[in-house]
Amino acid sequence: MNDTVLVVDFGAQYAQLIARRVREAHVYSEIVPSTISADEVRARAPRALILSGGPKSVYAVPAPSLDPAIYELGVPMLGICYGAQLMAQQLGGEVANTGVGEYGRTELTRRGASALMSDWPATVVTWMSHGDAIAVAPEGFVVTATSPEAPVAAMENVARRLHAVQFHPEVAHTARGQELLTNFLQHVAGIAPAWTNTSIIEDQVAQIRAQVGSDRVLCALSGGVDSAVAAALVTKAVGSQLTCVFVDTGLMRKDEGEQIEETFTRQFGVDLVHVKAEDRFFEALAGVTDPEAKRKIIGQLFIREFEAVARDLAEGGEGPRFLVQGTLYPDVIESGTGQAANIKSHHNVGGLPEDLAFELVEPLRALFKDEVRHVGEELGLPAEIVWRQPFPGPGLGVRVIGEVTRERVAILRNADYVVVDEIKKAGLYRELWQTFAVLPAVRTVGVMGDGRTYAYPIVIRAVTSDDAMTADWARLPYEVIESIANRLIREVEGVNRVALDVTSKPPGTIEWE
Repeated sequence: MNDTVLVVDFGAQYAQLIARRVREAHVYSEIVPSTISADEVRARAPRALILSGGPKSVYAVPAPSLDPAIYELGVPMLGICYGAQLMAQQLGGEVANTGVGEYGRTELTRRGASALMSDWPATVVTWMSHGDAIAVAPEGFVVTATSPEAPVAAMENVARRLHAVQFHPEVAHTARGQELLTNFLQHVAGIAPAWTNTSIIEDQVAQIRAQVGSDRVLCALSGGVDSAVAAALVTKAVGSQLTCVFVDTGLMRKDEGEQIEETFTRQFGVDLVHVKAEDRFFEALAGVTDPEAKRKIIGQLFIREFEAVARDLAEGGEGPRFLVQGTLYPDVIESGTGQAANIKSHHNVGGLPEDLAFELVEPLRALFKDEVRHVGEELGLPAEIVWRQPFPGPGLGVRVIGEVTRERVAILRNADYVVVDEIKKAGLYRELWQTFAVLPAVRTVGVMGDGRTYAYPIVIRAVTSDDAMTADWARLPYEVIESIANRLIREVEGVNRVALDVTSKPPGTIEWE
């Protein structure tokens, strides 16, 4: 990407949100660790840098820092919260602990002219979250705003194109926050808003052609939006060089195999190989209860099945060299790339065998989910694919909590169909990020008719989110919950209890495993 903004992550819960807001201004952004050196920044040649907030004090030992030489590169910079305080401290200003922090909605008062807030009113509601505060701005900086407990709530050095704000412009609670970010990107950094769906498609098609050349390609189709958009992009790039493959693991949603075969053959007009591997997956998962072990087993066997197809296609000539996967940016972050914690191994990233025989083509690796959907619409994919809710690579294997057996998967598949069907009937499907059923491998006592039952519980999981980085449990109407529960007990054999998961992310993850 030519016009890239680097978001320097100081451990902020909002770092990903900052990156998303930059992209919403039609400018490409990436998250980098605070350990990045001036030489690395120079090599990346970003058009701008944004220093994120963070949970620590600049006086903590140790405290996240920034290579001071970065300030001398002449790259426009915007410091936010901790990033603002660090900029002030490193450039000779003073950061103090006033003893009174500011948290939540806070009134900001303008002080004179400002490149970022040129037409703002005298007072604006912003979102603050800080204990320390900038007491004295560095030499050459002008204070452009204050708040009750922050003498320097915004400052700027126009000549050096260095700007800082104590509040969080990336959150919706800050009035005109997106406008401030856009002003920084366009008017301070001089970046044109050229990162659009069309440009994403053009860039990826060019990259795929450059990477693949005249070689043959296999594409992993799962039925989800990620693999569908990845397949559409690769088809646009290399056409008949692509063979789409659907590995039926036995861990898919109800009727998904048939739906995939029909939809993709009709939509893409490409050769589709349907690998029916259910028996092999259940054999490999027998007796396994550890979530990470299940993910890696499924991921490894998944690739082995692809290798078998590749060998078959290679008979009488050279087989496919490349494998397409719908890896997204959150997958990369959550699998431990850079400074992010290794939350869990993703099917598309952490679970891949070390002796992988393919070179990976990952055209969605830099995109968030909502961006993938918009690209899919631009490519002309049908709404039922583009707006399908996310489904984990390991499928129902990580929604059965405990050992994965045919019986448990069959029960869960039927239960999941009921949950999603009721959500669709209530008109809530597009409002929710994910809605699904979870089956813990325990049995509970129940009473049905005149007898006692000993069957499985089903947990309803429904969350709202923008990008899966954070998520909140969905406040489903009671009547919808009642309809789901009644149908589960009435229609799904092997279920006698229904529970509702009211855990947000963090502290939990969206999936149970």
